[in-house]
Amino acid sequence: MSKLKIGIIIGTTRKARFGDRPAAWIEALAGTRNDMDVEIFDLAEYPMPFFEEMRSPAYGAPTDPNALRWNAKMADLDGYIFITAEYNHSMAGALKNALDYGYYEYNRKPAAFVAYGGVGGARAVEQLRLVAVELQLAPLRTAVHIGMEPMMAVMKGEKAIADFEFLNDSGTKLLDDLAWWTSALKTARDAGSTKAAAA
Repeated sequence: MSKLKIGIIIGTTRKARFGDRPAAWIEALAGTRNDMDVEIFDLAEYPMPFFEEMRSPAYGAPTDPNALRWNAKMADLDGYIFITAEYNHSMAGALKNALDYGYYEYNRKPAAFVAYGGVGGARAVEQLRLVAVELQLAPLRTAVHIGMEPMMAVMKGEKAIADFEFLNDSGTKLLDDLAWWTSALKTARDAGSTKAAAA
């Protein structure tokens, strides 16, 4: 089987964001493997307006050109790692908005999560899992949660994420789990219909 194509999605667009660092870290960790190719996708490079299409993407493609570019990239992937901050117990609005512009691109593919912030971004991940299910993604149980203490140490330049062995262990488990599910779901998609039922 050819290498699995995994997208690392940076889910915030603020200039002062932290998300670039966990994205680069998980990219480097994945780069030590021989079963997947990973690529970082930055939402800041796909500025989409607040969703205002005439119909749900489950019933027709969006018209916004940046949303169309984004969806084309997402459709080409076998699985996803979402890098998410926690904003008020949820994900950033930019990420939710981007997900709202798609549907079939995500169907029957796995979604993994690397989160940071209060309680390691766990509440944002729980929100994301609900959204993922509605898009017919398969959200994984395994996730990486970067709490405030390691996050602040990295932001101050005192440490790198890779200096925290428990995060490296979590990241390795996440990638192992993601590889299994990506391979299994890709095999199933290739053997049958590629289009899931609309909601």
